[in-house]
Amino acid sequence: MTERSRNAVVSRWSHAGIAAVILASLVIQLVLIFAGGADANSGDTGAAVGLGTRLYRLFSFFTIQSNLIVLAAAIGLVLRPLRDGAFWRVVRLDSLLGIVITGLVFAIVLAPQVHLTGWALAATIGFHYVSPWTTLAAWLALGPRPRLTWRAVVLAFVWPLAWLVYIFTQGAFTHWYPYPFLDVTSLGLATALRNAAFVLVLGLLLASGLKALDTKLPART
Repeated sequence: MTERSRNAVVSRWSHAGIAAVILASLVIQLVLIFAGGADANSGDTGAAVGLGTRLYRLFSFFTIQSNLIVLAAAIGLVLRPLRDGAFWRVVRLDSLLGIVITGLVFAIVLAPQVHLTGWALAATIGFHYVSPWTTLAAWLALGPRPRLTWRAVVLAFVWPLAWLVYIFTQGAFTHWYPYPFLDVTSLGLATALRNAAFVLVLGLLLASGLKALDTKLPART
């Protein structure tokens, strides 16, 4: 077996493992929601809201959306370890950018405020710890690279910006926000926007760093 073939096998198994963790965490979370259990993002049981609202809120979390993008990217790399293309490069960068922000923000800001046990804890470990850092590690070790361009960096921010617009728009009507640091009701609009801007700046720094690493690290093809 050639080195290229070995790399392809390792990449397939690594990304299959990442996909399996995300799928298992998502299944656990959905079962908990249908059973009236805790949300792995906030710890809320949703006793005061209906099932439809709980599901809508679940898929509004940046955590869940970023994990779904990682899931799509991981499945794509299982099927074709050397996958490339203009759209793919944006998806790949969004998967890395979104999931690293998810891991950092949860560990630094949210984890001290969310106290989970049982299956909800298992789901949050998958979403917030295993998925972020195994995804980053797999990219650093396996690539494929080089893949990232400045055009991809610019386009990768379409999703986070659209997510912020959606969150603030729906919050104006529902008064629900997925994260305390974006809660206009309790913080006021100016503070919530400032916090959102801080996360965007963090995203810009991370995207620039990923782009630089994509160029400077050894090619993985």
